[in-house]
Amino acid sequence: MNSKTTINAYAVNQPGDKFEIFSYRLGTLLPNEVELDVLYCGICHSDVSMANNEWGMTEYPFVGGHEVIGKVVARGELVEHVTIGSLVGLGWHCGYCHNCDSCKSGDLNLCANAEGTIVSHHGGFADKVRAKASSVVLIPEGIDLKSAGPMLCGGITVYNPMKQFEVKPTDKVAVIGIGGLGHIALKLLNAWGCEVTAFTSSDSKREAALSMGADNTLNSCDADAITAAAGSFDYIISTVNVSLDWNLYLNTLKPKGRLHFVGAVMEPINIGAFGLIMGQKSISGSPVGAPNTIKEMFEFSKLHAIQPEVELFPMSEINEAMEHLKAGKAKYRIVLFNDTESNN
Repeated sequence: MNSKTTINAYAVNQPGDKFEIFSYRLGTLLPNEVELDVLYCGICHSDVSMANNEWGMTEYPFVGGHEVIGKVVARGELVEHVTIGSLVGLGWHCGYCHNCDSCKSGDLNLCANAEGTIVSHHGGFADKVRAKASSVVLIPEGIDLKSAGPMLCGGITVYNPMKQFEVKPTDKVAVIGIGGLGHIALKLLNAWGCEVTAFTSSDSKREAALSMGADNTLNSCDADAITAAAGSFDYIISTVNVSLDWNLYLNTLKPKGRLHFVGAVMEPINIGAFGLIMGQKSISGSPVGAPNTIKEMFEFSKLHAIQPEVELFPMSEINEAMEHLKAGKAKYRIVLFNDTESNN
């Protein structure tokens, strides 16, 4: 291949700007890298937060996109697990150090020196993207490529704690927030075998939640209904990014129950120690998963025919797609596609 690659992308130049066409050049492919033709790329709320520098770590011009489904078009000489033409996924991380204790124990997602796909790196809102080969995972045959991208962020974010904290098929589990993350959690937990309750902010979402795997629903705006559910759940996963009365939800846990956060609530979490101590309860949080866990998630999803609900936009309509997301109209994840779909 040529020693340099020109990539055509969409970038934001400063907070509040719209995405504009942006081209950049990359040097020679490194021995441990792969280059992908981007087929599909999901849009996540994290892309919006990064575009607006809400987390104080954005570098401009900013090219988002960390839910990439792509085809390998070039690989470095040390790359063995994928070949030219392989269909792969690239998520939040595009590289790991492989030297720290977390990496050596298999927890690459906890690597303190992990490289972010959209942090100091240009992501998948483009025709091509590069990454360290160890960060991409092969997409199993039979997975729908159009909807697979959101599983690399939203899906793995809710699957990873199910694995890490050994959620059992006999557990009674509640999901707070039935949106981009929560609707995938309902599907995964239902297939896991759990009895699943959806906390929703609107009774209008009840039928949708039930159709996606919930056995029951509770209105998160009804404090009396939540109070009446005291001692009901083994595990609660919160996917929302707003503050709630967490002590009220803590009270719905059984003894030894866990309240787990994957939604990025920016305010301090106000929970009284007494409610934790008396029931020997736990609170926790987790990021995305390691590549081996992502691979397992895809195999599980294939086995149970699980895929997120997506809406497709052409990459050229990225600004319209972003406005659709920010207006809260997405049902439930948005995916951009490049050129023709004949690449499948």
